[in-house]
Amino acid sequence: MKQVMTNPKRGHFALCIVHCALFLFIAFTAMAQKDLVVGTYNIRLLVNSDEQKGEVWRTRCKVMCDQMNFEAPDAFGAQEVTHPQLVDMLQQLDGYDYTGVGRDDGKEAGEYSCIFYKKDRMRLLDSGTFWLSETPEQVSYGWDAACRRVCSWGKFKMRKGGFTFFFFNLHMDHVGVTARREAAKLVVDRIRTIAKGAPVILTGDFNVDQTNEIFRTFSESGILKDSYAFARQRFAENGTYIAFDPNLKTEQRIDHIFVSPRFTVNHYGILTDGYWTPDERSIDADQTDNGPAEVRVKTYRRHTPSDHYPVIAKITYQ
Repeated sequence: MKQVMTNPKRGHFALCIVHCALFLFIAFTAMAQKDLVVGTYNIRLLVNSDEQKGEVWRTRCKVMCDQMNFEAPDAFGAQEVTHPQLVDMLQQLDGYDYTGVGRDDGKEAGEYSCIFYKKDRMRLLDSGTFWLSETPEQVSYGWDAACRRVCSWGKFKMRKGGFTFFFFNLHMDHVGVTARREAAKLVVDRIRTIAKGAPVILTGDFNVDQTNEIFRTFSESGILKDSYAFARQRFAENGTYIAFDPNLKTEQRIDHIFVSPRFTVNHYGILTDGYWTPDERSIDADQTDNGPAEVRVKTYRRHTPSDHYPVIAKITYQ
């Protein structure tokens, strides 16, 4: 019988290659699960006067949900969401669930500052809501605020890789300066208490721009940084509030995404997408100048899905 000889060195080398490949695979997988796409979107609550002006919720909802389904953020904070709007969005968003409560009763009444998240990508471990007021555990107005305001939060764990982080989402008051100033301090303090040093994302409509001293309460807190300022690549041709007018231009950003310092912000974008509807001014044009004869165009009215533009950030935890 012929004896087959093996080379122990060759076997050892092959085993090393397998171990190295396995190590690299595990390292890459762990890194990949710390990549997140997050966003913030003030969707504009249901207002009859908006409907009369042609800013129809049924149409806006479809466009917004199509937009978010295309961008596919892992999680995004939304503001001014009333319960009927929440129901509509959950029906049209692909694979999202939410956490949050209505600000007027802690259940379903009033606007939500809710967090939508991809159910197949992450698991909700814990959640809560506090009011931006002197009595944050109670349904309440804060300081000189014109409205009740809340901050909702969730503790999430990625289903692959096990990366755990906190997501906070708020809507600060549009009138009360003291309310905004004190709410900023409260939110920073609550983040310290709830997250306890864990990775944090904070989104919302802050109703202050990047030059305001209240903005610096967050950006200079030591636990958060502005994703716009630290983005490696940025697409931000406009600010974030445009009052449903796509022709308006502003440098002011009042909708922000703050992240823990250890997050790298790879991409930041203010999405200026729109949609078009015919109106009484619509006219046909035979063809475009210098374009193919087969092309037919019309003058339509351009709309924005909301009176705010959404913000998206692609981030990695280091």
